[in-house]
Amino acid sequence: MSTTQELANIKLIKEESREDMDKTIKEMQKEVDEYIGQFKEGYFSPLAMMARLTEELGELAREINHYYGEKPKKATEEERTIAEELGDLQFVIVCLANSLNIDLQASHEQVMEKFNTRDKDRWTRKEEE
Repeated sequence: MSTTQELANIKLIKEESREDMDKTIKEMQKEVDEYIGQFKEGYFSPLAMMARLTEELGELAREINHYYGEKPKKATEEERTIAEELGDLQFVIVCLANSLNIDLQASHEQVMEKFNTRDKDRWTRKEEE
């Protein structure tokens, strides 16, 4: 799939799920928790989820390598998109956070504070017009 096709797929996904795109991190965590709560097994152990996270990250790396790297897909390989792989990765991250009672919104705020203080002068800022 070409980069143009990849962008078209991302645009289609965005158009199809416009309402879902406005969810807060808390809403996403709640939605995943409600989904997992339907099953007796519940969340996997943190170690199992770490393995799953690694697996999903590998799948994302593979897709990026196919589209932007030197390794084209084999004709027999299933069509996947970078957006789909990022979604899989995000789902597992939310599952891991939920299982450990971590508020990802609070984690995000903490990380942004760190970048806005510690790393505020690390990169060259764009000129104001």
